Amino acid sequence: MMNLSPERRSVSQMPWLLLLATLLTTAVGIYNLASASRPPSAPMWTSQAAYFVVGCLVAAAVAWVDPKLLEKLAVPIYLANLAALVALKFFGHKAKGAESWFVIGPLRVQPAEFMKIGMLLMLAKYFHDDYRPQQPTYGFLRLIPPAVIALVPTALVLVQPDLGTALMMAFTTMTVLLFARPSLPVLLVLGVLALAGVGVLWNDYVRPQPTEERFTVIRHKLKKHQDARITGWLDPTSDLKGSNYHAMQSKIAVGSGGTEGKGWMQGTQTGLRYLPEQHTDFIFSVFAEEQGFLKCLGLLVLYAGILLGALWVAAGAKERFGAFVAVGVAAMIFWQVFENIGMVTGLLPITGITLPLMSYGGSSMVSVMIGIGLLVNVALKRQRSGLG
Repeated sequence: MMNLSPERRSVSQMPWLLLLATLLTTAVGIYNLASASRPPSAPMWTSQAAYFVVGCLVAAAVAWVDPKLLEKLAVPIYLANLAALVALKFFGHKAKGAESWFVIGPLRVQPAEFMKIGMLLMLAKYFHDDYRPQQPTYGFLRLIPPAVIALVPTALVLVQPDLGTALMMAFTTMTVLLFARPSLPVLLVLGVLALAGVGVLWNDYVRPQPTEERFTVIRHKLKKHQDARITGWLDPTSDLKGSNYHAMQSKIAVGSGGTEGKGWMQGTQTGLRYLPEQHTDFIFSVFAEEQGFLKCLGLLVLYAGILLGALWVAAGAKERFGAFVAVGVAAMIFWQVFENIGMVTGLLPITGITLPLMSYGGSSMVSVMIGIGLLVNVALKRQRSGLG
């Protein structure tokens, strides 16, 4: 019978930078959420604090589970999350055009948030089990299984439709695949595909040509709101009263904060409800307006602390499974921060993605804390065998 008791742990192995940065970022998020959800809205910061406590308990349990048990549970966790995504089609609650939540009494659970963790564990298990010292790099054939592992849940999330989460899953997967050391031909093909994507974007949206004769590769297949988001991103002054209204209001909020901000609960864009989803997707706009540029830099430093702590864990991992888990969690957090701040400042298209530990939401908070728990588990892991 498997020994479920944890190995002897040393306090010196604890990733203190990671934990401190996580705690401070969450505290800032709860403080900021109290302003974003000011009356007449419900005081969401109290619920967020409760979600954080639940997240800490779950993270602590994950951190102290036998690492070998986590590895064995990767497949059932992955399959259970896939089943939850499929079940959304039959039992999911539809809101804002997306069927992304289960409603259980007062709670709303978003399976896609937990699917990200399940996908990372499954990818880590594959790259751990498939390691071949005589073949340190991965060619096309060996990358088919992990590609399928990622593609299936990403497609299920995309058809909800939840484009933002699907993109984050795709970017996270790409980061993990690059960490696996793909062969040169694979890298060349990826480079060609990236250039092709830029070419399609230029042809469909930038290249001047008569409207009636315009040839597009994918633009004509996009939904109207998806096309409008890309158009608004490339031309910020277009349709300011329509599809680009929210993006412009967000940039006004961010810019009006100046260096030192307007002060807590003093943001006019926030107070007048000009910001859409100001407690979730546009939470950074609230923070920038009220706290200013300097404190935004401080927030980015906290996120950098989380990412550096995660990379420190990955660098010190004693086995491949732990190293891939740590890199995957770091990638998941990085891409969400990158996309969320990029979209609210106008640098990236609006895709509807939350800011980790800052945006309101129990599923988001708990899933990130599970990731933190996995990082602590890897950091405390003692194994004689090397990474390979």
